[in-house]
Amino acid sequence: MRLDSVAVLGGGPGGLYVARLLKLRHPDADVVVHEQGNPDKTFGFGVGLASRTQRNLHDADPASLAAIVDVAYPHDMSMQVGDQVARLAQRNLLAIARTQLLAVLQAQAQDAGVRLEFGTRRDIAGLTADLVVAADGVSSATRNALADDLGVTVETGAGLYLWCGTEFALPSAIFVPATTEHGTFVAHAYPYAPDRSTFLIETDETTWRKAGFDQTTDRTAPTENDEAALRYLEKAFEGPLHGHSLVGNRTRWTQFRTVRCDAWHRGNVVLLGDAAHTAHYSIGSGTKLAMEDAIALDVAIDESADLATALATYEARRRPAVTHLQQIAHRSELWWESFPYRLDLPVEQLMLAYMTRAGKVDIGRYAHSAPRLAREGLAAYAGVGYDDVPDTDLTDWVLGRPLTRDGVTLSTRIADDTLATAATTAVVQVDLDSAWGADADKVVDNPPAAKTLWLTGSPDRSALLTRLDVAERLSWQTDALIVVEGPRDHVGDLAAGLASGRTHLVAFCERGSA
Repeated sequence: MRLDSVAVLGGGPGGLYVARLLKLRHPDADVVVHEQGNPDKTFGFGVGLASRTQRNLHDADPASLAAIVDVAYPHDMSMQVGDQVARLAQRNLLAIARTQLLAVLQAQAQDAGVRLEFGTRRDIAGLTADLVVAADGVSSATRNALADDLGVTVETGAGLYLWCGTEFALPSAIFVPATTEHGTFVAHAYPYAPDRSTFLIETDETTWRKAGFDQTTDRTAPTENDEAALRYLEKAFEGPLHGHSLVGNRTRWTQFRTVRCDAWHRGNVVLLGDAAHTAHYSIGSGTKLAMEDAIALDVAIDESADLATALATYEARRRPAVTHLQQIAHRSELWWESFPYRLDLPVEQLMLAYMTRAGKVDIGRYAHSAPRLAREGLAAYAGVGYDDVPDTDLTDWVLGRPLTRDGVTLSTRIADDTLATAATTAVVQVDLDSAWGADADKVVDNPPAAKTLWLTGSPDRSALLTRLDVAERLSWQTDALIVVEGPRDHVGDLAAGLASGRTHLVAFCERGSA
């Protein structure tokens, strides 16, 4: 189809990228990006680009990716608990300063012929373009104006987090907890330039209040930094910071908002990126989602005969991937909110638990990408030496490890059928939407008085993953032997649950769903 004019609301990465793609595809069209801020000012620190995202960007527009990679900063990943460090060598991880990314994308858009207009707030009422792309962020004015038509819901997470940075490059991306007199804080930090690193720090509400941050947050205006929190966290993370200070950029505590919309378009207006959906930062950045949305929108328009078909096609094709990512991101969000409970795990096993936390990565894929570290984590799980872990058939090996509890040794981690009907076993039906909701709290806080808790429920994969999360919570609350039942279809998830310490034993039901 032909476009004569395109207006993009929002000059972030998603808006700039979709403008370039559409201009390249429709060189005669008037493509304008309207950004209310100034071109040289932005908020935030570094932006991460994983290898899969890089491949997607390369396939869509090699030139702009090359320009990004040319100024990006490669790094590895590690996890540190106390003096224990687990390092994951992945030099295909890239990060770039948000200011630099915007500068690159602005130049790329202008090179394609896109007009950039800064410093004026525009809205859909004042635009007459053939297509209006709303890439105006998590607080999207466009989405709010069309909320009744789009079916908008916003879910606020329980944990609190803040973004800050420091003026030196960490040797690698790092996940590190810091336990203070008030509770535990966890930093997700990564270098994005030779002299800069992002520090994202999160904690639970109880710790946040005990530290007095409910008061400092109230005193900090949206355009200011919570200096009291920054100074406190400098001391808490003085080891990883190596004596450097934390710096802010509109840095204050907030809670993550998961945005969902029943529809992403109305008429000639279409939402893109955080305006349409958000996914917790521990799985994928808003930048990644927005730029991949831009690719899908551009392709749908190119392949469709008219705009209505194009926007419907864009949403139909893109929604399944976004919905899937939001689901695993929500699991990841809950995992991080409960991270302090896992600090007694050996760090190599903790890294394994991190990599498999949301069902996105199984043991086999993890072992393929990080064979040494995965083997160390599996050795810690089984209580054996590094050389005792095989190179292949890891799922079967995990299931076949013996378990000793209360002086009794079980030959494998697969529960015997007779255990389900034993007088000392309580079978617990667990079919919950979340392992951390009020209904899950009832199960965890009031478990049956039994030596063995056998968790059963729907064979659906999502239900199984939730059941494993409930099992982990029960293992923190009770001395009972925990068994999780699931279908053989999802044996990889059951094995990951064992290896990451979420359950003691597993059992197979007859069949599962895809």
